[in-house]
Amino acid sequence: MVKRAAGVLGLAMAAGALVQAAPASAAAREVPFCQMSLASTTSGGDLILRGLYGVVPPGASPSSWGGKDLLPDDQVRLTSGLGTEMNAEQRGESRRQYVVLGTSLYLLTYKVNDFYGDVDPASVQRTLIGGGWGDVRYLESSRFNRGATLVRHNAYAVLGDTIVRWNVDGTAFSRKTTYTGFSAVKTMALISQTATYDTFLANTRNGALYTIRIPVSGQPVVKVVRRSTWQGFESLVADACGLKTIVLGVDKESGAPYLYEFGHANGESTVIRALGKVPRTFNEAAQARRFEDDEESEQLSGE
Repeated sequence: MVKRAAGVLGLAMAAGALVQAAPASAAAREVPFCQMSLASTTSGGDLILRGLYGVVPPGASPSSWGGKDLLPDDQVRLTSGLGTEMNAEQRGESRRQYVVLGTSLYLLTYKVNDFYGDVDPASVQRTLIGGGWGDVRYLESSRFNRGATLVRHNAYAVLGDTIVRWNVDGTAFSRKTTYTGFSAVKTMALISQTATYDTFLANTRNGALYTIRIPVSGQPVVKVVRRSTWQGFESLVADACGLKTIVLGVDKESGAPYLYEFGHANGESTVIRALGKVPRTFNEAAQARRFEDDEESEQLSGE
C-alpha cells in the first residue's frame, strides 16, 4: 500500500538516578516537574541509563551502566525505545529494543538480575528481522494495550521521502504501508498512542516542527507546530508527563542536549516551554526513551 501525505505538508517540506514518567492521572497533573528515563547506546554497544529532570535549568542524574557489550562495536546506527517489564517474583527486569546494526534490523532482548543489577549474559538474544536498513534514519515501535489485551503493535521507519509502517506479530513484520512526501524530515519522536493512530513529532532540515498522525487506515494528518529554529537536532526523544510531554533534542555534531516541555499538541497553538541545555554532552550513537512496556503501562498522549 502506498499513500500520499497531505498536500500542505508536501509543499511545505519540499520548500524548506533513573525516574519513570508519572502516569496520566489527576496526581500526575500536579507533579512538580517532568522527568525522562533515557537509554543511550554507545558505539561500543554499551547501554547508559540517565534520568533527566525538567527544571530550569534542566537536571540530570549521574550516568549508570545498563549493560556492557550488548551489541558489537561500531555497528549501532539506530535504536527504538527501550521497553522494560518487571518480574517482582524473580526480582528482575526484562528488556526489549529494536536496533539497526549496519544494514540489518534486530530485536534485542535480555534480562537484568535484581531489577537494576547486572545483565544476565545467557539471556542476551539478537533476533534478525531483516536487511536493507542501511539508509533508514528513524526507527520506532508502538504497542497499544487496552487493559491486558494487545490492540495493535506497529513499527515505523523513515527512508528517503517515505514513512514506512508495519504490523508486528512476534518477530514478523507484515502489511507494509508507505506514506510519501517526507523527504525533509530529519528525525521524529513518538508522542501519542491510541487504538486507531500514532502521532509523531518531526523536525525538518529547514527548521520546521510538525506533528504527523498516522492512522490505522487513511491518510496521515500533518500539522505545523513551529516554522523555524528546529533544524539543529538529529535526535528527538519524547515521554509522557501527565497531560504534557517532555521532549529531548540532541545535536549530534556537538553532543548538546536540550529539554522542552510541550503542552497538548494543537498545531501552532501548542505551548512549548524551553527548559534549557542539559548539563551533559551526549556522544552516544543513539538515544531512546526507557519505558515500562506492559499492559499496565502508560500510553503516550501528547496529541
